[in-house]
Order: sequence, then C-alpha cells, then structure tokens
Amino acid sequence: MYLPDLSKCAYVELVSTCDIKPERSVKAAEKYNIPNHYPHINNMLAGAPFDLMVNLTNMQEHEHLNREALMAGKHVWSEKPMANSYKAGRALLDLANSKGLRIWGAPAVVNSPQFAFMAQAVNSGKLGKVAAAHAHYGHLGPTWSAFFYEKGGGSLPDLGVYNLATLSGLLGPVKSVMAMTSIITKTRKVDDKGEIPVKAEDNAMVLMDHGNGSFSHVQCGFNYFDPYGHEGSGQEKPTISLVGKKGSMHLIGYDWKPFGIDLATLEDEKGKRYAEDAGSYVWEQGASVIAEALATGKEPLINAEHALHVLEIIEAARKSQATGKRINLQSAFKWPVVA
Repeated sequence: MYLPDLSKCAYVELVSTCDIKPERSVKAAEKYNIPNHYPHINNMLAGAPFDLMVNLTNMQEHEHLNREALMAGKHVWSEKPMANSYKAGRALLDLANSKGLRIWGAPAVVNSPQFAFMAQAVNSGKLGKVAAAHAHYGHLGPTWSAFFYEKGGGSLPDLGVYNLATLSGLLGPVKSVMAMTSIITKTRKVDDKGEIPVKAEDNAMVLMDHGNGSFSHVQCGFNYFDPYGHEGSGQEKPTISLVGKKGSMHLIGYDWKPFGIDLATLEDEKGKRYAEDAGSYVWEQGASVIAEALATGKEPLINAEHALHVLEIIEAARKSQATGKRINLQSAFKWPVVA
C-alpha cells in the first residue's frame, strides 16, 4: 500500500523489499524496480545499506521488528501500533534517542489539509470553547488475515486509532479515559487460517477527558455495515463532529480519506463547506513525509510522542473495560499540532 507513494517521493530511493512470504517481496521489487528483495528481516538488515525501515507487518510483530531495526542503526516508520504496549513503545523511543535515531508511528491524519482547517478553527476560537466531539469508524472487518482478531489485534488499534489521533490532535492530550469494549462476532472466517475464535475487541466505545472541560468520544468496530466499503469512496456524511457555544464543525468522509469540512457559526448559521481538496494527502504518505524530514531536517507534524499517547489511550480503554474504572493517563505530546 505504501510503495505507490514512496516510489513517487523525491526524497526516497527504494533499496529493498522484505516479506516472510518471499513471492510477495519478489513481486513488489519487480513492480517498482527495487534492486533487492529478502525473505527475512535478518537478511535485509545484513544486506544492502539503507536508512529508513518501513514496517507494514502484522500489528503484533511491529514491536520486535522495530527494535531489531533500531538495534541495527536504522530509522523506523511503523504502521500502527508502534508496539504492543505503551511501556514497550516508550522503551523503543528511548532506544532510538539513545542511538541518535528516529522512530515514528502511524497514522498520518494530522497531515491532511482538513485536519489543519479544523485545528485552526478550534485554536482561533471559531467554535468558542469546544464542549464535545464525536468520531466513528467501522466496517465489517478484514478477511485477509487472522491477526486483526487475535490477541494484540482488535478494532481499536486498527480503526479507532485514526479518530483517537485526530481528536487528541485537535483538543489536546487526553487526561483520562472510560471505555466499554466487547466481542460481537465470536468467530471469523479468514483467508489464512479459516475459522478462528475472536480474541480481541471488535466493538469499542471510548470516552475521553481532555482535562479542560472538553470531552470527546470515539466508537469503532468490525461489525459496522458501511455502504462505502473499506476504500471510503463516496462518503458524503460526517464521521467527526465538534461543537462549542459559537459553532459546530463536521468532517465529511473519514480522517484518513477526507472530502471537506462543514462549518457553521453564530455569524453564519447556515454554514458552508470548506477544505474540499485533500491536495497530496493520502493515508499511506506517512513514510514519504518521514523520508523528507530525514533528508531535509524539516520536522514533520507526525510525532512519535503523539503515537505513543494514542497507544496509551487504547491500553487505558481496555483497562477501563476490564476494571469498570476511569483510567488516568501519564503521557502527553507537543500541542497544538497545528498553530
């Protein structure tokens, strides 16, 4: 999914592909004229020199592969989540810092023009003080791999992560979380393992306190009928909404595939649609943005501390479900993301 964007990036030279299913690595290398392909990360790390590893493996594998790359002196862009726990993710960031390396984690939602528009509207007071925000994202669940439903998978790190990143990015670090999670569909039929028991949540509701009186809420799951499908094409309804005393704002489409922002205020109660052009933004562009940052020194909006904060929110949501309690968070990140 990343190679089309990476192959067009002026700051990227594609050196190697790697996949434990070697035929996939070979096919990708041939398609994008990449000179090297490997069947295992150990071969790749010992092979042709490179600077940045892009980790697109199963969620449960990210942590140890990211660690191996850092130990080998490589920068890392990791698909979400960066690690299997906040503590482990923090250790990865500390390891990177100790070696003079960088690690970043998806998603890249803060890069879109729509996020910038919403952030500027919030920061400039167009909505007044934001009282509440809501976001949702779901579909019927992937069938191509079992890892989504196994321990360490789930709808929160696969789907909810986008909305959690967006709302915390707009309203600031989350101070505490209350949540409910469940498993609606007890078994799933997947391409790689057939019929499997579902071990990770496929249904989640997360309530967040941003510590300044503002609350936000994210719901996500693998049991949502969505006529727009996994690609999100044609979605004309809002999936993220914010409301304050002076106005309301709604993101049309998804934060990973946005089509515009509907904004109404006291001065314009009927409202208008803004920021309809996503420009060069695509959800797969995170690694390309990071490559530019490494090449030029330009600090990206994507921030490892923010990715870790979102990981802690997910961990807190699961703990809240397990204990029935409100869970306080310890992490934070530089905010506002967009001035």
